[in-house]
Amino acid sequence: MDTRLTFQKILLAIFAFIAVLICCRIYYSGTFLFTFLVWNIFLAWIPFTISYYLIKPFTESKWKQAMLFIVWLLFFPNALYIITDLIHLQIDTSVPKWFDAILLFISSVVGLMMAFISLYRVERFLTKWFSEKRIPIIIAGILFLGSFGVYLGRFLRWNSWDIISNPLGLLSSIIHRFIFPFEHLRTWGITLLLTILFYLLYFSVKKLPGYLNRAV
Repeated sequence: MDTRLTFQKILLAIFAFIAVLICCRIYYSGTFLFTFLVWNIFLAWIPFTISYYLIKPFTESKWKQAMLFIVWLLFFPNALYIITDLIHLQIDTSVPKWFDAILLFISSVVGLMMAFISLYRVERFLTKWFSEKRIPIIIAGILFLGSFGVYLGRFLRWNSWDIISNPLGLLSSIIHRFIFPFEHLRTWGITLLLTILFYLLYFSVKKLPGYLNRAV
């Protein structure tokens, strides 16, 4: 019998750990301050799930696959976004800082895990459409767009649902930053910084199995 843990089981274990931490925090503090992490993790899970159907196509239609990729791209920033929840560590509460640090850290880690696995699946999907030389450039572009999405969510408080609920407002905010980039240096500075961070982390994670194999 195969006793190896699947990633799905590991993911469920992490979700359970986070749920226990949140419940303990609610019991200790009597507040629901960090329960938003449940929603953020759910939003990160959406692109993770969508990416599965890109490598296990439910249809042979390239048009439908392309539409699914676009939906994935719209939700992908949500998985990267959780890392910015670390800013909530500065909030003064009755809960010890070390406890909140653990909760926010593990939530950020699981968000990045789902983000990078879904991105790796998308990378495999894109090899069917583009040459191998173009893939790294496309991945960098996806991470740039994802980082821009993180900026829109964290600093401008837009979210993926605004594409439906307030598309004109969201589009206006985005277009203005592209047409007048020098008026929004903070936007592009943060976006570039996040892009570099996520790019380095993603390719480090991809290389990690090889390094570990050589270390044993």
